[in-house]
Amino acid sequence: MQIQPIVAALRHHKAGTVLIALQIALTLAIVCNALFIIHQRVAHLSEPTGVDEANLFVIVNQWADQSSGEQIDAQMQADLATLRRLPGVRDATASNAYPLLGGGWDDLIMMKPDQVQKTTDASVYFGDQHFIDTLGVKLIAGRNFRADEIAPMKPRDSSTPPVVIVTKALADKLYPDGSALGKSFYAMSATPTTIIGIVERLQRSEVDTWSAPFAYQALIWPRRLDGSFGTYYIVHARPGEVAEVMHHAPKALYAQDRMRIIDPKDGVLSFAEIRHRAYDSDRGTAILMGIICAVLLVITGAGIIGLTSFWVGQRRKQIGIRRALGATRRDILRYFQTENLLIAGAGVVLGAILAVGLNLWMMLQLAMDRMPLAYVLVGIIVLLLLGQGAVFAPARRASRVSPVEATRSV
Repeated sequence: MQIQPIVAALRHHKAGTVLIALQIALTLAIVCNALFIIHQRVAHLSEPTGVDEANLFVIVNQWADQSSGEQIDAQMQADLATLRRLPGVRDATASNAYPLLGGGWDDLIMMKPDQVQKTTDASVYFGDQHFIDTLGVKLIAGRNFRADEIAPMKPRDSSTPPVVIVTKALADKLYPDGSALGKSFYAMSATPTTIIGIVERLQRSEVDTWSAPFAYQALIWPRRLDGSFGTYYIVHARPGEVAEVMHHAPKALYAQDRMRIIDPKDGVLSFAEIRHRAYDSDRGTAILMGIICAVLLVITGAGIIGLTSFWVGQRRKQIGIRRALGATRRDILRYFQTENLLIAGAGVVLGAILAVGLNLWMMLQLAMDRMPLAYVLVGIIVLLLLGQGAVFAPARRASRVSPVEATRSV
């Protein structure tokens, strides 16, 4: 089929042609970037924490009195002993934070005491010798803390413990040659801390997308935070007994000492609930972007159908003349499909440029990652197929126009 007559016909319908081409371009640009964001959010949802989520739960414990630091530390140790004695409990620990908390203690890491710029940063977890076993993380090098290395830490204490356990991601960042075990770094103070153990994976407490490059850079300090505002008790139940232990643990703590507050609704959280809450905004963003993509595609398809149907109504006599001169139904169908392909082709070329430009703008303004060109290529294919599918019904009606139409006056 010759393209020149189709191009000539489109010149007589410049407004409709330009509007549909621009609609396709904008749809491509927005849909490509939206799908990229959806993919990032969905991937973020499924990131592993490195802990035994299926058998863990957290108790948010707040103190109801103004006890001294020594009294709070003694109460915490008594609470942990109570929790570890419960039937169905494998182990328990206390910490200032846990993975997917959504906040916590973040620390700057330097290799020298007088270093001006940070080497990196890491999420800080306080934990005793039960911390690793409780969370179910895997110690791949070095050793665990000893009981004599665990010490209470007051909220405003800025001292650095002499020993620390780090994640493999942090160890590799500080010592890329793999020699981190036994080496030192500086955090919070001019006193060095020595790496005595390396765990395979432990996700940091923040879940914001900005922290993605540092997602598994975390360290464990041999400390118990004896602040008066409270603590997190992390409990590792035996398989299949999580629900039962979650029911009895708060009662056991109240029986041990009633001067505490554990919220009946949000004070005891399974890790499934913690994960659901942590990624609620990511899930909502993915759903919203999906809805936007679907609406844009429907509107674009509807626009193509409406414009083609309008053109068919305007060209009935022209189509009838072509049929009278020997054009088959298939020729008429191919004519409108080719016409749509030309419009859509111009739209996707402009849309590809807009898609890349929009992604570059988001990289600069919103710290987004670079979008792979595969998203643009897939988007182009989808928009071209959408155009062909949308034009098929009105083009088929046009192919059914009788040659008799050529004899009718307009």
